[in-house]
Amino acid sequence: MKPETLPPLDVDALWRRCLHIVRQRRLGEPPQDGPALTWEASQGFALGDEWSAEAAELFTLVKPLLDRTSGSTPWVIGQLGQSLNGCIATRSGDANYINGAEVLLHLHRLRALSDAVVVGAATAGLDNPQLTTRRVEGDNPVRVVIDPALRLPASLRVFSDRAAPTLLVCDAEREAEAASRVGADQVLGVPRLTGPDGIVDVRALQAALAGRGLRVLFVEGGGVTVSHFMRQGCMDRLHLSVAAVVIGDGRPGLSLPQDLSMGDCARPASRVYRMGGDVLWDLDLRAATSSAGTASTST
Repeated sequence: MKPETLPPLDVDALWRRCLHIVRQRRLGEPPQDGPALTWEASQGFALGDEWSAEAAELFTLVKPLLDRTSGSTPWVIGQLGQSLNGCIATRSGDANYINGAEVLLHLHRLRALSDAVVVGAATAGLDNPQLTTRRVEGDNPVRVVIDPALRLPASLRVFSDRAAPTLLVCDAEREAEAASRVGADQVLGVPRLTGPDGIVDVRALQAALAGRGLRVLFVEGGGVTVSHFMRQGCMDRLHLSVAAVVIGDGRPGLSLPQDLSMGDCARPASRVYRMGGDVLWDLDLRAATSSAGTASTST
């Protein structure tokens, strides 16, 4: 008799393995080989031939996060969901229903694979998000809310629900004031967090979070915060989800200077993924070329 052919390993099996890898990293343990998934220091993780096509596609998308180790330098992935004309919300700030369920599922996966999820004060105030992994199996990341002006109310869910560890980030000079609002355990004071222009020093923030063991950061929004990370050369990867919708007079997403470190017309190495009715661009910002170069986009 011919040996029975086993069915390919599916997305659920891969996701359980991804969570195991992340938990090892958070515990400071080195990466290890696993069933149908191998590790090499020079190449990171690699899949065997036992996986389904859907699982292999998911692995390609999340591999950059899996390849980070406990000793890696700080690494940042950002995410924006936008309309066809580049808006991430309506004029009033409503960002609901721009992207579909598949993109929301992916967003929760990014949270589960990161050490911390980072949002700016505007996003926290408008959306009152939970920033948890409700849609997927996996541990919640540390929730980081950047609020130098201390304008957010303590009643926001991230400060009051205790569903996951939370850090309100402010300048060290205002740490005591912040602690009186949300509790000292939920405050991270960073010396010289903002410059004279009021712009957050992303590198100072990264260093402070790395000091707490938070090295893999997921910058979930909004457009201003993601743009700050990109402007200061601190964004390694960007997942840009585009929905087939046009928003009139909406809030724009990225706002970047002409002298961006990647060039004034950068063409990052990229891959494109279909997520239901949306299209996700996976942009490698560390492998950008000039507009005269050749794009490395695959589908």
